[in-house]
Amino acid sequence: MKLRTGLLLGAAFAVGVAIGPVSDRLARDFGAQLLPPAWAQEAGHAETYQLLSLFGDVFERVRAEYVDPVDDRDLIENALNGMLTGLDPHSNYMNAKVFRDMQVQTRGEFGGLGIEVTQENGVIKVVSPIDDTPASRAGVKPGDLILAIDGKSVQGLSLNDAVDRMRGPPNSKIKLTIKREGVEQPLELTLTREVIKIQVIKAHLEGGDVGYIRITSFNEQTDSGLRKAYQQLKAESGDKLRALVIDLRNNPGGLLDQAVAVSDDFINDGEVVSTRARHPDDSQRWNAKGGDITGGMPIVVLINGGSASASEIVAGALQDHRRAILLGTRSFGKGSVQTVIPLPGNGAMRLTTARYYTPSGRSIQGLGITPDIEVQATRTEQPHFFAEREADLNRALRNTGGVPQSEAPPPRTDLPAMVHEIQKLPPENWPKFDPTKPSTDYQLQEALAVARAMAPAKRASQ
Repeated sequence: MKLRTGLLLGAAFAVGVAIGPVSDRLARDFGAQLLPPAWAQEAGHAETYQLLSLFGDVFERVRAEYVDPVDDRDLIENALNGMLTGLDPHSNYMNAKVFRDMQVQTRGEFGGLGIEVTQENGVIKVVSPIDDTPASRAGVKPGDLILAIDGKSVQGLSLNDAVDRMRGPPNSKIKLTIKREGVEQPLELTLTREVIKIQVIKAHLEGGDVGYIRITSFNEQTDSGLRKAYQQLKAESGDKLRALVIDLRNNPGGLLDQAVAVSDDFINDGEVVSTRARHPDDSQRWNAKGGDITGGMPIVVLINGGSASASEIVAGALQDHRRAILLGTRSFGKGSVQTVIPLPGNGAMRLTTARYYTPSGRSIQGLGITPDIEVQATRTEQPHFFAEREADLNRALRNTGGVPQSEAPPPRTDLPAMVHEIQKLPPENWPKFDPTKPSTDYQLQEALAVARAMAPAKRASQ
């Protein structure tokens, strides 16, 4: 069975309690079933049996003496979670229900609020609300901390439990208590659940000649949706489309094959991304093979600190091939690959199995992608008290194996002259950002200006 490899932001769906080690009986009767054959052979070593014995002792003591009766499955699943989440921020165990939910989500439709969350230091944190969902319409923002659900504190809940509480029948109401940076008092938001059909691609024309395409995540519908959107933009422009702006801001990632396909849409040939695993035979490389669907049209890609994983694969590939100009702020820096391994009858495990590298050999793990043109979204920089990027997460993987930063691609020399006039910060009188009004989006407006400046130069060279 071929396993599907996905790149997901470190939003672990379940966070377990690290329970330390099993009596001799459990080591014999139960431990051997847990261990794969290769490891079971090594389990003959005295130290391994001692550790399994320790696990069994704790397991049986909890079963016998915990203040309330406990379910054996819950204990084992918590132990598995502790084993996996103790490795890095992105590995975890998914029980059968969570695994089914993940499969539904990657297909692009699920029930709930439309909110992506993670857990850091015991706090439930919003990664990003999904566009046109109850969460986004209620004003939930990236970085918000969820303190309570329907008046009940989330303190002590696993991420699994918190997600379960936020899910429910369509049209049912839920109240979230949120702490937001810069706001003194917690916010009370009432949302109505609905079936979430993720519109991963949004597109419209700007000024009749520049296409704007926003990619919100990378699920099974992303590449086909992108191709359809591009053709629609060409038709709407009367075949006068001059340039594209691709918006990857706050896109937490998704499926590796979709990131490769989207990159391939704009690159004629050459490497898109490579992965290096623990065993050299498991390393892989993906090359472009489909040809540029735009015929070389100028492209500006928007990124920020919420652009992670699959988003960074696309941004890195287009940057290394000099196929697009990147504008915005440094990306999240998740340069690891997770493989979802089904466990028949018992859900699945999501295990970090490789690091990925851009075509020039860069590892962006913990570093992120640096844009060609740095442009901030606002003039005010709020203090951050929780992890904002991969490098801030506990147990984040080290950046190893890539080309040294000193050997990374040199600065761009092909940028239009007008980029020197772009201000890093919005002017003091810039209007407050309103997501319904593109004219208030400073980064977008600068990206459109760069795209238009690139188009004449490209046409003159044709």
